[in-house]
Amino acid sequence: MSTPVVLVAGLHGTARAAAVDRLLAAHPRSVAVHHDLSEVRSGRVLRTVRDATGVLSTTDVRLAHGCVTCTVREDLLPELVRLAPAYSALVVDLWDSVEPRSVAEALDCDEARDLLRLTAVLTALDSAALPEDITRGERLREVGKPAAAGDQRFLAEVLARQLEYATDLVLHGGDEDDRDLARAVLSHLAPLTPVHTAVLPPVTGAALCTAELGERVDPATAQLPCDARTDDIVTTVWRSRRPLHPGRLFEAVDELVTESVRSRGRFWLAGRPDRMLAWDAVAGVISVEDVGPWLAALPEAAWDLVSPARRLAASLDWDGDCGDRVQHLVLTGPGLDADRLHRLLDSCLLADGEQLGRHDPFAAVLDLKETA
Repeated sequence: MSTPVVLVAGLHGTARAAAVDRLLAAHPRSVAVHHDLSEVRSGRVLRTVRDATGVLSTTDVRLAHGCVTCTVREDLLPELVRLAPAYSALVVDLWDSVEPRSVAEALDCDEARDLLRLTAVLTALDSAALPEDITRGERLREVGKPAAAGDQRFLAEVLARQLEYATDLVLHGGDEDDRDLARAVLSHLAPLTPVHTAVLPPVTGAALCTAELGERVDPATAQLPCDARTDDIVTTVWRSRRPLHPGRLFEAVDELVTESVRSRGRFWLAGRPDRMLAWDAVAGVISVEDVGPWLAALPEAAWDLVSPARRLAASLDWDGDCGDRVQHLVLTGPGLDADRLHRLLDSCLLADGEQLGRHDPFAAVLDLKETA
């Protein structure tokens, strides 16, 4: 019988530690493993193993390459395999800025499948800090939370990925008003994810499918939020079938990402009709990425090579003229003027008979992989 494994992520260390403590108290013969990555850039990691009574062991781990991936591969996975026969549940207390997806997918491997089963991914959040932190544009290194040498990620970017990937969210601390506001924020950013305060979810059930977890957030299949309004917070969805003019969209980017706190989705540009592009922005920082072809650009024989979730998403978006090509962007922020943002995005669409110029301002980003 495999041993259940629970990942607990979160930038808010106090909230995360409280969630781990509650899991250990609720599950006799459970143990938590934590890697302190504060010195990972020098190749040194401190591993702590504890149960409900206190610390059982601390180990100074030396790694050939200081990064999260090698920490999981070289130390966490072997340690969990070693501990599994002796405990009824294993809790992985992730370092502040670790995104749970990479760890979940690393644990879902042939060498550990008979001994370990990932059953839950929790993200613990400080109720008072969440609303402000999701707007913070500082880099992790500026706030002392990098997970590797050269870590260029932003605090709000990591927080968004932690809470959007999780199977469950756990709120800690703050007063009633803080919790109400935090719940309102989460109802926009992760509307389908259960939020817990007093009682934690069951964590010893069946194994999760990491492929399905990934599909919940991948651009082609993401479960994007719908239109919503909660007090001052607004989420608006913009959709269109027409291609976007790259020049006009590029000029509108700053306004779109500064007016909203979080925006994401998939889109296509005139001049790149075969390529699905991902839009991912938080706290004024945007990433635009080529994530592969639209299904409409592939021969039907190739459709069997993509996941059922991808085919289902494409079928729901299918149009007789455009196939699955669609503009689908979701923007969230306080007091958003949805009508004005829709008009701005509409103005970026290619008009009938309009010709493109030669210059594509997105080329410097989207063609980078081709020239590297």
